[in-house]
Amino acid sequence: MSYVFPRCLVSSSASISLPNRPPLRYAVLGAGFAGISVAWHLLKDCPKELSLSVDVYDEVGIGGGASGVSGGLLHPYSPKGKLLWHGGECWRECLELLSVAETAAASSSDAEKGDCNQSFGDFMVRRRGILRPATNAKTLSLMTDNARNCLAGCVVETIDKDVAQSLVPNLCLPLNSAFYLPGAMNVNPQRYLQALFLACQNSASESLGRTNITLVKQSIDNVLELEGEYDAVVICLGSKVNFLPGLTGKLPLRTCRGVITHLQLHESVRGSYPEAGPSILSDAWLAVQGPRDLHMGSTWEWQSRNYSPDVSAEEASKALAELLPKASAVYPDIDKWEFAGARAGLRAMPPVTSHGSLPLLGCVDQLVGAAEGGSCKFWVFGGLGSRGLLYHGWLGKLIAKAVLCCKEELLPSELTSWKMNNRVKS
Repeated sequence: MSYVFPRCLVSSSASISLPNRPPLRYAVLGAGFAGISVAWHLLKDCPKELSLSVDVYDEVGIGGGASGVSGGLLHPYSPKGKLLWHGGECWRECLELLSVAETAAASSSDAEKGDCNQSFGDFMVRRRGILRPATNAKTLSLMTDNARNCLAGCVVETIDKDVAQSLVPNLCLPLNSAFYLPGAMNVNPQRYLQALFLACQNSASESLGRTNITLVKQSIDNVLELEGEYDAVVICLGSKVNFLPGLTGKLPLRTCRGVITHLQLHESVRGSYPEAGPSILSDAWLAVQGPRDLHMGSTWEWQSRNYSPDVSAEEASKALAELLPKASAVYPDIDKWEFAGARAGLRAMPPVTSHGSLPLLGCVDQLVGAAEGGSCKFWVFGGLGSRGLLYHGWLGKLIAKAVLCCKEELLPSELTSWKMNNRVKS
């Protein structure tokens, strides 16, 4: 296998003007939130003077892992209503990628049809807001305080029982108060990811051959198989990263399997969920897909190694037994809805830091046993946990820039500190 000398893009103008320079080649492992975001930003942020090719590896396809079956509720706040770490940047970049995806989908009828699981909805973004009932005095106090410092682009309104029930009739509010996020939204992850990949393809087509992107439906058992073939490899495999030789047991991640149930309201039942009604966040969340269609989640099975999206009848029954009482406590009408299916995803959960649970980013050349003496060639972008949709845009942009420049120092230290905590030298 021939060796490719690492080529960094910002070191000097001389490196850009090399005659007959072959295209930069990058491999992205994983086609979920992290992987597709990285692919998009590699294509968009590569200097215009250079040619670039991106291969996205995923044995299942776009959104085939936990990203594709996530709940899709998008907002920048913690369960206590506090703005998450760099929540403003994450929110803005996510909205930008949603706009990119919607534009791509609107330009292609094929993208609208998609190859996604129809039982998980036909829309891409449902902009109806999110409602969070106050269920105990402590949460009410904390969220009231935090709401005063909310993001201007996603405000948090404190509303009373009458206003809340005008949005969702029969909503139960133990403390007669709720928090309403009118700018929050519900995203269909499968349709979004397929449309964002379409945007990547469109961008490559518009470059007149300067850039290229390819989806490779193939699993990679050992990342060193790719050494010498690519200028860099970005590992965005979610929970599957722990199954890679060289990284097994070396990343501070815990796995957690979550089951999401699909419920429908039969046409014979009078009434329906309001067309303009918001989704609901509580001990169990309700991601509304339409007046008679919603998703309810999620369970938390820690240390699971089962990353199959399929859910057995027994697992579905256990999930319903756990989730229905929690949902019924705030939305009693859920008892009228019927079970219509379930999917599951295995999330990779990062450790809790002083800034909250933050994803893991960084160069992992030494961890995977890459040849010494070269620039950073192997990178990891993982541990997005249950906030992959919020984090993927901004962090995908950051790591793409670091990869293009071969400079790990461009990444926030909060996202690379796991290496020091694990006594891993970069």
